[in-house]
Amino acid sequence: MNNPITLHPDAQAQLFTDARTANTFTDEPVTDDQLRAIFDLAKYPPTAANTQPLRVLYIRDGEPRERLLTHMSEGNRAKTAAAPVVAVLAADTNFHDHIPHVFPIRPQMRDSLADDPAGREQMARFNATLQIGYWLLAVRAAGLAAGPMAGFDTHGVDKDFFADNGWKSLLVVNLGKPGPDAWYPRLPRLDYDDVVRHA
Repeated sequence: MNNPITLHPDAQAQLFTDARTANTFTDEPVTDDQLRAIFDLAKYPPTAANTQPLRVLYIRDGEPRERLLTHMSEGNRAKTAAAPVVAVLAADTNFHDHIPHVFPIRPQMRDSLADDPAGREQMARFNATLQIGYWLLAVRAAGLAAGPMAGFDTHGVDKDFFADNGWKSLLVVNLGKPGPDAWYPRLPRLDYDDVVRHA
């Protein structure tokens, strides 16, 4: 029987089956070219009405990193301090301002969303979260490891870094080449019959 997955097995491993959350990183730098390439790959998969609300703040060293560390949960602080680059992934609640450009077939959506801040934020968060999945795959495609973390003070990060632009933080991700003992043991995965039903 032919394998129904057409993606090469090496690519399947890099993007999916060998993918792990990294907890340590080497000192090898992550370049600006790599960060740009990750974005340039992750921007293509779909979002509702092509709205693309994901925003990314990259933090290297210095005072911004120190500020970020004050908002991280204690268990995440040391690995966040040691990663070559840290990304704060956020939803832009003002994404509607770009609609005339990204969705020119219905530019009037901008005005209807402007009048619905609660619905606009829900739409931003859902679609930015969808984009985070794409972005993590792009990180792996770039040959880097990611350490995603939800353990941080979102309100503190938003006040400290995003007070002037309407971004809402969703996830903090350490980036780099995996270091010694980067992986915890692989945990069990649910099987097809555990999660799938046919109507």
